[in-house]
Amino acid sequence: MRFARSTARMIFGIPVLLGLSFAQAPFWGGYGGDAQHSSLAKSTIKVPRKIVWSTPVDLDPQYSGGGTLYIHYGSPSISMTNVVIYSLKTGSEGGYTFNARRTYDSKLLWSQDTGYVLPDHGWTPSVSGVITPFNAYAMPGAGGGIWLRDQGDAPSSKTTKIYFYGQGNHDADPETYDDAIRICTPLTCDPRGNIYFGYRTFGTNPLNIRSGIAVVDKYGKSKFIEATSLQTIVPVNTPTMNCAPALSPNNASVYMSFHDDSNHGCLVELDAKTLKLKGSTRLVDPVSGFDAFVSDDGTASPTVGSDGDVFFGVLEQPWGANHFRGRLLHFDGNLNPKGANGAFGWDDSPSIVPSTAVPSYHGSSKYLILSKYNNYAGAGGDGVNKLAILDPNATQIDTISGATVMKEVISVAGVTADAEFRPGFPNAVREWCVNAAAIDASGKCAYVNCEDGVSYRWDFTDNTLKNAVRLTNGVGEAYTPTLFAKDGTVFYINNATLFAVRY
Repeated sequence: MRFARSTARMIFGIPVLLGLSFAQAPFWGGYGGDAQHSSLAKSTIKVPRKIVWSTPVDLDPQYSGGGTLYIHYGSPSISMTNVVIYSLKTGSEGGYTFNARRTYDSKLLWSQDTGYVLPDHGWTPSVSGVITPFNAYAMPGAGGGIWLRDQGDAPSSKTTKIYFYGQGNHDADPETYDDAIRICTPLTCDPRGNIYFGYRTFGTNPLNIRSGIAVVDKYGKSKFIEATSLQTIVPVNTPTMNCAPALSPNNASVYMSFHDDSNHGCLVELDAKTLKLKGSTRLVDPVSGFDAFVSDDGTASPTVGSDGDVFFGVLEQPWGANHFRGRLLHFDGNLNPKGANGAFGWDDSPSIVPSTAVPSYHGSSKYLILSKYNNYAGAGGDGVNKLAILDPNATQIDTISGATVMKEVISVAGVTADAEFRPGFPNAVREWCVNAAAIDASGKCAYVNCEDGVSYRWDFTDNTLKNAVRLTNGVGEAYTPTLFAKDGTVFYINNATLFAVRY
């Protein structure tokens, strides 16, 4: 069907036709794949067997003592047309461009420098954008701005800058705002094209804006609310670093973590349209009853199940009482505590696993969750680092802490000996370094990344690690996500490099 030129136009990448707009969810929008961070594939993935291409995500990686890479590289996004878009760190302490490549041959389609400046940090935070349902790509930019490219998969496209506090305000004093306001979380987009993110402020700015959360809609209109204005159950002043906002299944609520100067805080539920507070819950270690530690060095973000339950990881108190594994907290959609906690919560966003994807499961839960289950040698653990599928509605006694925790359905340990901790820990194996593991429910498996430099397919049918593909020689590193493209390519980030692995 053809239409006259006067009946159709583009607004921020949205085809508007006779008053109607058309939307289609991206194949992998951003962190965790979708607005609930489920990390679920939209189709069956063919088993990958070889690296087909790779490209740096950091031109100047900074290794700490012992060669450890304490940098959280942001999640790429993948369009329905098999274009992968990712951030590239260009300098030792920052500087970022966003690059788009075809998944099947790595051809560079476009590159964009948004002037993004990192917030003050310990471990280098993740930097990532998101594809909207209208195929636009949103990138974090300088001054808390969003740079919105109309067509994320096109070599040439218009880019619009949007500042949540007003373009005119920014342009009246751009140097001050660019230094004072900095996005501090991955971007999350809902099915209506609304883009949510946390930001932090430094020093002063003419509008006296303080750290908080903002949303930009598909027409460029914005709302924001400062953390100190939230009437939470305990006072907070800062959005948690790397905590990607998550949406409820009906997209009516947005969940995010905030904390105070002592890194104690709340998980909040906000109205997705107005950002008004709907509820909050104090983040507490359920075993000790003390305030949990909400770390800015992790990437824990809320994961929301199909029933609206919310899962969020924190570090335990007293410090180290659970071998620095943290706790995975479980709430209903109104943030009331629900059921047992998971035994591991540090630096991880659990993935949703439909119960039908695990043949050995015969319980009543409609979905299970995949969580890292590292047990760190040298931190009280034995170094037998695992992955686990957990039943969020059943319990067992944790053999490590003695606490009542979510029941393990299946678990699998790493396979590569960790020479750093042997012979003192004779069974120690390399850590799993994944924070949002990609799930192929149809294939009954997950794709995971390990510090031994190898990618694995965890087969839920027989509970084995298969189809190992060596990416690097291995490095101690901060956790990164795995993700899928529509053409079956699986993406991993290992040792500052993005790898495309295919059948």
